[in-house]
Amino acid sequence: MSDQTNHHDESEFDAGTAPQQNNALAEIAELSKKGYQYLKENRISDAERNFRKILEEDPENNYALVGLGDAARKRSSHRDAVDYYKKCLIYHPGNNYALFGLADCYKALNQYQKAIEIWEQYLLHDNKNITVLTRIADAYRKVRDFRKSKAIYLRVLEMELDNPYALIGLGHLHYDFKEYRDALHYWQRMVDAQGDMVDIRVLTSIGNCYRKLKQFDQGVPYFEKALAKEPDNFYALFGLADCFRGTGEPQRSLDYWNRILDKDPRNKVILTRAGDAYRSMDRFEEAADYYERALNIEFDVYAVLGLATISRLQGKVESAIESLKRLVQNDAKNYRLHLELAQCYLAVGDRRKAEETLQDFMRLGIRNPHIQDLMAKIQNS
Repeated sequence: MSDQTNHHDESEFDAGTAPQQNNALAEIAELSKKGYQYLKENRISDAERNFRKILEEDPENNYALVGLGDAARKRSSHRDAVDYYKKCLIYHPGNNYALFGLADCYKALNQYQKAIEIWEQYLLHDNKNITVLTRIADAYRKVRDFRKSKAIYLRVLEMELDNPYALIGLGHLHYDFKEYRDALHYWQRMVDAQGDMVDIRVLTSIGNCYRKLKQFDQGVPYFEKALAKEPDNFYALFGLADCFRGTGEPQRSLDYWNRILDKDPRNKVILTRAGDAYRSMDRFEEAADYYERALNIEFDVYAVLGLATISRLQGKVESAIESLKRLVQNDAKNYRLHLELAQCYLAVGDRRKAEETLQDFMRLGIRNPHIQDLMAKIQNS
């Protein structure tokens, strides 16, 4: 009798485990599904609560560990996210989502070499993944490995002719290495492919290439297109102001410097640039006002230089010389200071001091055409 009872109990127990297990699995699946839905809705705490409940039942659950990693990443807690992804990879080596998340975290932590290693592991499972390839190329760009970065971007373009991430990446890669014409080629391809839909940052990047090449008139239309898309875009306003400065149209540059200052009146760099524009139009009082406003924010070498130049132009050369000598002591490699100081000595007829000032700069071993031109002018006069 007792044997029979035992047998009966055992069979009941066996029969009971299957539904219980199935229920537990169904519950975990539901918690997981809801957790990822919460992540999509940015309800991060709710998502984390769901994933933690799963880990109470199943401490090695890959969905929950990756989910907690994704949640930490959304909070920008990249170090916590790294721990969750690594834990997942201990139990589930080669989990694509954990590898992807881990690499992205290393990238966010500026640990590009580690990111590259993880992405390369990912490629073992999926070597045609364009998203991963462009991320690897980006990471090589960040560690300034030009050759590897370019090779991978070009591999992406072989797989997808006008892939925007590869074109933008190649543009930045060449720009970072001061190869502005090559950068233009790739960014222009983006404009050709996307027309009016092209990202505003591509337009300002093209404009910046032309600025770097000193082809200011060619940069203007790109900055104007960017401004038409976003009337207060800082980079478009700055680019236009700088282009008009380069084409020798200070009044037009001033319009854009002042538009930036309307939004950001305490921008020291822009105040000195606007001061320079007024100065180049001989509107010394307004120029001095802008330089003073910059200096009221904090010390600025170019604001002091601007005031010294005004002093020289107004015939107050001695005070300009004193001011510039102090600046040169603190910033010996700044050619503009030596140039202006030499001009001041010439203004009071002291050619010897002017030459000495330029020679001091040349002794630093820096070649500068403006310094050399003035030296040649003095020696030939």
